Amino acid sequence: MKYTLCFILSFCALNMSGQNYSDYLGAGHADGMIVTSSSNSGIGSAQSTVDGVGLDADLFEASRFLFQASFGGTRVEIEELSETLDFEGWLDAQFLLPETSYEETTQEVWDTVLFHRLANGYDPDDVSIHGPNHVIWNYSWWQALQDNEDYLRQKIAYALSQIYVISNESDLRAFALAVGSYYDLLMGNAFGNVEDLLMDVTLSVPMGYYLSHLNNPKEDIEENIHPDQNYAREIMQLFSIGLYELNQDGSRKIDGDGEFIPTYNNDDIVEMANVFTGLGPGGIMDFVTWIDVPYFGLGMYGADKTVPMVMYEDFHETKEKIIFGGDLTIPANQAGMTDIEQTVSYLFNHDNMPPFFSRLLIQRLVKSNPTPGYISRVAAAFIDNGSGVRGDMQAIIKAILLDDEARECAPMQLDFAPRMREPFTKYVHISRPLALDSPMGRYWNSSFNFFNSSKQIPLYSPTVFNFYLPEYHPVGLLSDNGYYAPEFFLHNTSTATGMINQVNNWTLWDNYLYSWEDNYGDVDVPILTDELHGFADEPEKLINELDIRYTHGQLTDETRTIIRTAIEGLPPTYGGDNYEWYMARFALYLLFISPDYNLMR
Repeated sequence: MKYTLCFILSFCALNMSGQNYSDYLGAGHADGMIVTSSSNSGIGSAQSTVDGVGLDADLFEASRFLFQASFGGTRVEIEELSETLDFEGWLDAQFLLPETSYEETTQEVWDTVLFHRLANGYDPDDVSIHGPNHVIWNYSWWQALQDNEDYLRQKIAYALSQIYVISNESDLRAFALAVGSYYDLLMGNAFGNVEDLLMDVTLSVPMGYYLSHLNNPKEDIEENIHPDQNYAREIMQLFSIGLYELNQDGSRKIDGDGEFIPTYNNDDIVEMANVFTGLGPGGIMDFVTWIDVPYFGLGMYGADKTVPMVMYEDFHETKEKIIFGGDLTIPANQAGMTDIEQTVSYLFNHDNMPPFFSRLLIQRLVKSNPTPGYISRVAAAFIDNGSGVRGDMQAIIKAILLDDEARECAPMQLDFAPRMREPFTKYVHISRPLALDSPMGRYWNSSFNFFNSSKQIPLYSPTVFNFYLPEYHPVGLLSDNGYYAPEFFLHNTSTATGMINQVNNWTLWDNYLYSWEDNYGDVDVPILTDELHGFADEPEKLINELDIRYTHGQLTDETRTIIRTAIEGLPPTYGGDNYEWYMARFALYLLFISPDYNLMR
């Protein structure tokens, strides 16, 4: 039943004298206001027009924040945060939570897989003593996500994995424990310091293997050996300072001729490559019996890939290294690690590092096109956390997620404010506001069906340049106006159709997580929609509920009408006893393929 309310606003001058509003009235700005009407209906009372009771704005705001700061919130988590909207308090609480170990989870999953495989007739000789491969890593990523509550740390680690890239689309796919240890490196530095992060990445065996500075020897002209330049280039271009000198707001500096100023040249790459010589394995695997200690040149199968590389001085280039036109001069005959520490410190303290790093992290958490002011404010937090500390990740995270450009309504209304949700965050997010049906508590997911459809799952980037470049934009309105849309690089005729098919599988075919392991009883894990079945008789309430959980109040009237018309058109006998199930799933399907969900403001 619909009610038409006639409102008469009565202002009590005596009560109003203590509260003046200069921005807006209503939505909680109601001190000193009395509203009367000819009739009332539940929360649709006259007073609710100004006191905000019954409005969903706080729920929308909490839901949107939780998607930016994590992979999304449950209905309970959204409600709890909406009661205070204390986002800084939520961040502080997350900073204190214990850290999930992906290496340990990978080992636990591998132990379980081995037990079941052997118990089900696998030939023991077919079980590799070298450890699990990339399929086990995929299982472990999902298991770790579902088993732990360090949501912010997991989201930051995922973002960092797209900046400091290694990939299973290489020979690393044979070494799941090594990949897990690298992800733990990102997890451990997510709330630490950027300088430590840069150093740990530099000394990581998986990174050294991926970018070929593991067992990288000094120059030997007679043997035609020259230091590998791969990591030397990427630590500058992708991991720290970028290609061009930047102002604090991320804009490029210009020389006297109006040209952009490169941060380095080929000579710098050659000299930088000399710095990263002499690094080799820091340990050996348990199955290695023919040696007692690691040595320079020991390959990946024998090397312990979960401990940092160490310096082998005999293979390190000791000559003087003059880099960046002499701005960084490394004396001759220093210890190899001193060379590396000096170089990493220089890059960390370079003027480019704060805006370069800040923009990349903003893009992964909030928006594709942060304003210069937004970048500058986050870069300022990078430079000084308020206590004189540079590179404090907690300060950087707060600056990104609490900035007005991330939180206020006005920036959301700009023409190019929407950001396409990257495919994998959509995949994970779909399950967070609902529950998953896994009686055994096992959330192993090979992810390959999704990867084939979307071209994105964690640590499967095709190159060190990530799944997309931060400056990518499709030809048309965005490129014509100088805006970026990195995630659109993965959006094409194949992946667009593939994602729709995936959503159809998750919702209407009830196949969300899928394991390749057999003989385990419960290997398929569907989503549970029981919480939504009570709205079957009230389509508008169902749509509102989905808007709270998934689209953060950004559902347009057009999309609402499409979903409402479709689910109201379902015959009451459709699905028989499963009518509510089909109605909820059909609504979810339409929501997830809508532009309102795929483009987030």
